[in-house]
Amino acid sequence: MNHVVIKPATLQFLRKLEANNNREWFLSNKHLYERAHENMVEFTEAVLFALNKHDDISTESPKRALHRIYTDTRFHKNRPPYNPRFAAGFARVKPYLRGGYTFSIRPGSSSLACGFFSPNPDDLKRIRMDIASEHAAWKKLLKTKKLCSSYGAITGTAVATAPKGFLKDHAAIELLRLKQFVFRRTFTDIEVVSAEFLAMVNESYKNIRPFFDHMSDVLTTNLNGELIV
Repeated sequence: MNHVVIKPATLQFLRKLEANNNREWFLSNKHLYERAHENMVEFTEAVLFALNKHDDISTESPKRALHRIYTDTRFHKNRPPYNPRFAAGFARVKPYLRGGYTFSIRPGSSSLACGFFSPNPDDLKRIRMDIASEHAAWKKLLKTKKLCSSYGAITGTAVATAPKGFLKDHAAIELLRLKQFVFRRTFTDIEVVSAEFLAMVNESYKNIRPFFDHMSDVLTTNLNGELIV
């Protein structure tokens, strides 16, 4: 499946949708959406196939992975009816494997992201305890060559000051403040429609693995290293 590409016409559809984000235009051009969507189903299937060669993914199919292009306007009546992007998410098999993969295709701002987007309170506390006690190991992990070759610094929303139970002057305070632990990589439109894009995405996903392995160890053990799941 490594020959699957995102077609220029798919990006062109998204550009047109962004310029004409209304139901009348969409219905009149639904055939363009259907072709673009079919292309993205094929690409997402190829990504899923590639991921399962080096990880265990619980997301069963490309249609389960792909997000809807329709905007939820129930509580935001003035919001445009469509989100002019194609996005997908892939979850790892829990409880032993943690973290997830995403990508978003949007002209001028395509990207992928990996990590922990909404850790529950117990998981977040456990992660912070590991950061506080194993700061040196975290510094080393975040500077690994493969991780840095695909991503910049770790990102995510953060609390304004030190989280409860942690010192404001802790050496790892910037990491401790995080509520998300996410790595992102952006792509140009030329890269998105290139024959190498699938390989670029998959290689980026591979390179997050040391971080995921560490987080899986943390979130499936207690402070004594005993298995808790």
